[in-house]
Amino acid sequence: MPLLSPAATGAAGPAATPRATAKAAPGVRIDPTYWWVGMKNPKLQLLVNAPGIASSTASLVAYPGVTLDSQQKLESPNYLVVNLSIGPEAKPGQLKLNFKGGKNLTYSYELRTRNTDPQRTQGLTQADFIYMLMPDRFSNGDSKNDVVKGTRVNHIARDSMYARHGGDLKGIQNHFDYFKKLGATAIWPTPIIENDMPKASYHGYAVTDCYKIDPRYGTNAEYQQFVKAAHADGLKVVQDIVLNHWGSYHHLFLDKPAADWFHAFPKFTRSNYNAFALNDPYGSKRDYTLFNDGWFDTSMPDVNQGNPLVATYIIQNFLWWVEATGIDGYRIDTYPYSEPKFLMQFGQATMEEYPKLAQFAEAWEGTEAEQAFFAQNILPPVNGFKSNMPGLLDFQICFAISDALKTENGDLSKLYHALQADWLYVDATRNVPFLDNHDMSRFYSVIGEDFNKFKTGIAWLLTLRGTPQLYYGTEVLMKNFSNPDGKVREDFPGGWAGDKTNYFTTRPSGQAGEAFDYVSKLANYRKTHPVLSSGKLMQFIPQDGVYTYFRYNDAGECVMIIANNTKDEKKVDGTRFAERTDGFSSGVEVVSGATISDLKTLTVPAHTAWVVELRK
Repeated sequence: MPLLSPAATGAAGPAATPRATAKAAPGVRIDPTYWWVGMKNPKLQLLVNAPGIASSTASLVAYPGVTLDSQQKLESPNYLVVNLSIGPEAKPGQLKLNFKGGKNLTYSYELRTRNTDPQRTQGLTQADFIYMLMPDRFSNGDSKNDVVKGTRVNHIARDSMYARHGGDLKGIQNHFDYFKKLGATAIWPTPIIENDMPKASYHGYAVTDCYKIDPRYGTNAEYQQFVKAAHADGLKVVQDIVLNHWGSYHHLFLDKPAADWFHAFPKFTRSNYNAFALNDPYGSKRDYTLFNDGWFDTSMPDVNQGNPLVATYIIQNFLWWVEATGIDGYRIDTYPYSEPKFLMQFGQATMEEYPKLAQFAEAWEGTEAEQAFFAQNILPPVNGFKSNMPGLLDFQICFAISDALKTENGDLSKLYHALQADWLYVDATRNVPFLDNHDMSRFYSVIGEDFNKFKTGIAWLLTLRGTPQLYYGTEVLMKNFSNPDGKVREDFPGGWAGDKTNYFTTRPSGQAGEAFDYVSKLANYRKTHPVLSSGKLMQFIPQDGVYTYFRYNDAGECVMIIANNTKDEKKVDGTRFAERTDGFSSGVEVVSGATISDLKTLTVPAHTAWVVELRK
């Protein structure tokens, strides 16, 4: 998520699923909207919301296996917390909750059967290739949901940088074949949960209802079908979620259950955006508090996860999403900004309930050590925090690739060092390397629109360890800089009826077409040659502007990646790599098909990367 991005003001939120079909008195809402029998954690916290409900007392009509443990009034008269236990013997059905006192009503709360389909929640592996996109900017598949009555932004304007443009879930689904042709295996849309904010709501990161899909993307049921259709087509789905903050038009902010559900200062206070305060052995409490409790932006109230009721509300919401939809993974926005102890609670709860669920977090930090601090690592606990997050978006790899390629004869040592620092992680292969995203200047612009450098960056992305991620449009050389950030979030050509250019149906001309072919060829080679995903990695210290590493396995397969990052042709002494090349006599560059007949003396053209399958 961007720091102080104009688009963050009024941003939108993640994704949700069907409303409970329970029959209840009008004006009553209970979150979670329904639940399941057979969950590993038998405890269920219900947040009951209705005018004056706190003046009533809840009771449960006898239901085998379910008990009402306790109830709690909050500051607001409009909320009541009801705590249930759902034992292993409980069956699916309708729980009858009676409320008597100042307000008398009955609510029928649904308990469902868990879905045991083995194709649900598959997780991610290094064999996957993630395609990241912004739903509003990718493709408009259903013009009927462009304008939704009752929303704060009920129009589209494709000529406006921060307006909604009309892309939706149906538009993404219409192009599953495009992802597969490219070689992608997983789709990561930016958040699709309701974001009913008055400004820049297309962005996705200021949620206004945790249990509802934004109606301009589709319905809750349509999201379930979207995930199911993706799985049927061999694609996985990663859901983008936000733990740290909600939107200022969230119903629980407009009518707060209690003041301590959100962090507040005597006057509006932003975060200091400095995660080093969390583990600085000499740091001040003030800096720590400002980082954790300050608001990310004016329209993004900072949620107080130190409140146990709030922590449970959030954790249950994201367990609900997995069970309701069968998504394969979570990408977690602004991860370091949340309460550290809450992050450990969240990680433990999600991993215990869904051990296959992939999780990788955004920790936009400036050093290898600071980044690794937010993943499962070998470091000791700091201030009681020991991260259990499986993987991270690998900003260090991103920065290193950009630094190497954006200048003439760029420094390769940062890329070498970024990989060398993998010793800090329990398992660095769960990280997600990438070249750019919706908050950053596009890769092709950063490297000066140099096509040879573009191919080098793609070669590294698709052959390094981890699960690679590509930002939509990179494969067709979409460009622009992130100031203002809306420029890097332009519509994908062909996503709207009447677009003059349609890259879904027509191969781009010139280098844009060559770029697509290059990504596709290498990504699809990667799919059929597991050595590039599950193989070991050995790197050699960069010398004379040339960086070389190998992916290899015990079956005797070996791929050499060698990149000349200078403006001059380089002769490389291949005997230096004898540890990996002994036993091989030649190789084939997998994208061009060219034969490399001599592995002992390699002549690599200027600004060229080779991905060479070694042959005996």
